Amino acid sequence: MGKKIVIIGGVAAGPKAACHCKRLLPEADITILDQDSLISYGGCGIPYYVSGDVSDEEELRKTSFHMTRDATFFQDAKGVKVRTQTRALAIDRQKKCVEVENVVSGARDSVPYDKLVIATGSQPFVLPIPGADLDGVYTISDLHKAIAIKSRLARGEVGRAVVIGGGAIGLEMAEAFADLWGAETSVIEFMPQVLPRIIDAPFAAMLQHHMQKHGVQIYTGEGALSIEADGNGKACRVVTPKRTIDTDIVVMSAGVRPRTQLAKEAGLLVSPLGIVVNNRLQTSDPDIYAAGDCIETTNLITGKKFFAPMGSLANREGRVVGDNLAGIHSTFNGVVGSFVMKAFESCIGATGLSLETARAEGFEADASISAPSDRAHFFPTESKMPMQLVFDRKSRRVLGVQAFGAANDAVLARINAAAALIGKGGTIDDFSLLEMAYAPPFATAIDALNAAANVADNMACGRQRNVAIQDFLDWIAAPSSRPDWLALDLRHPKEVEPFAQKFAELWLGIPYNEIRRRHNELPGDKTLIIICDAGTRSYEIQVFLDSLGRKNSLVLGGGFNVISRLGVDWWPKK
Repeated sequence: MGKKIVIIGGVAAGPKAACHCKRLLPEADITILDQDSLISYGGCGIPYYVSGDVSDEEELRKTSFHMTRDATFFQDAKGVKVRTQTRALAIDRQKKCVEVENVVSGARDSVPYDKLVIATGSQPFVLPIPGADLDGVYTISDLHKAIAIKSRLARGEVGRAVVIGGGAIGLEMAEAFADLWGAETSVIEFMPQVLPRIIDAPFAAMLQHHMQKHGVQIYTGEGALSIEADGNGKACRVVTPKRTIDTDIVVMSAGVRPRTQLAKEAGLLVSPLGIVVNNRLQTSDPDIYAAGDCIETTNLITGKKFFAPMGSLANREGRVVGDNLAGIHSTFNGVVGSFVMKAFESCIGATGLSLETARAEGFEADASISAPSDRAHFFPTESKMPMQLVFDRKSRRVLGVQAFGAANDAVLARINAAAALIGKGGTIDDFSLLEMAYAPPFATAIDALNAAANVADNMACGRQRNVAIQDFLDWIAAPSSRPDWLALDLRHPKEVEPFAQKFAELWLGIPYNEIRRRHNELPGDKTLIIICDAGTRSYEIQVFLDSLGRKNSLVLGGGFNVISRLGVDWWPKK
């Protein structure tokens, strides 16, 4: 028998490390310990199980060839022993064993190891508010909670739902309640926007407006103060500083924390962000590895440590651990941080740093906002895909990309390509010249990423001067704050008409193809805010006016293709 390898945790990183190591080291004696009865499931699929997109919870535990990943499967198919309902109580590093307890019988024993892997994952943060422990209040912490939520829905007990937390999981759960089950759904987010620190305000506003159009009420800038019970002790109301919301169920999705207590008690080096590991994923004890949501990792852009709880990341880390357990030198150097999220028939994705975060990290950051087509403009399924590319003006390094579009392949393809380049320190020029596959059903000849980089290049070189979206919106709300501004709308007169009527002296419409012969009509004492659908024509006209010595103009990046998605109250009603 080969060396004894014990793995604590049986959801993502643990099983991946076990199975990969067993393939490389068939003689190894590998045991997985997990306190749950259900193991190796796709936790990120829980919202889709609740929504009904995934019909049965067992589907989340099946392989691609339809075998259920349980203890018997791992023993018979993988040669890996699994002890479920077995809680790891302590790690004795001197004796090299794990003290365990059967959660059903209470029986205790110890499991010896030559090498140990900690893959204890994360735990949900439970808000310290009155009523957090009431019947009907759930966290998305494991598959059992998901089954309980789905059961209540299926029994017709949920007509109203409140989700506390506007992160990705919270919003996915809100869609699940509202879409298939038709529940009256509200989301409460303490920060001023949804997906805080992940995406910037304009993209958060697009997502929020889109979800509200589908019946999900979202209240930002307010936190839950308490959860109140009905006469039967069941949660029935959520109270915030601004409102009281009646509900039949509450899902608390206020983030997760790394599960590090076991490692800390064993004397391993632990930071507030997780278990400290080197790039081989070894802890401060070289015979103990750690992977998944319980560890800190390195941000490849800032070089700083951060917490990145993602199932895809846990699986990649598990493979690296498996290599090293088998004696193959393998490293995991860090991540840029990427995500994509479905929102009804749309989706949003991001990779790298937001503009807000980049500036907070000390970069001389700016961002290009564009609204390219997701495929050839003449193709029947073409739609606009607002995109932001965050870059450092000094080094021209690309720091992040965000996109919002239809729930198809378009956003995902660009985010994935961007993540690869950003992780390698890619610059604006790398993005501008990036080779992307092209055919009209899938992309434009100048790909959306190329186009976003070209706008960034124009900005970084000083050829294009933009107005920030928020500054434009603030001006519309209070025109007297910038009396020297004038909107120059280049679109068709029929498109311009409702805005010219509404904003009167603030708005001037001259079609794009008439500016060159009518430029003398432009007032010389005004700063022109040049507007078109996407920003491309606006930039052309800015360059033309600059050539005449008229440099008092700003381009509205992304144009009305972006503004129309923000849910502003002055947008004409159809």
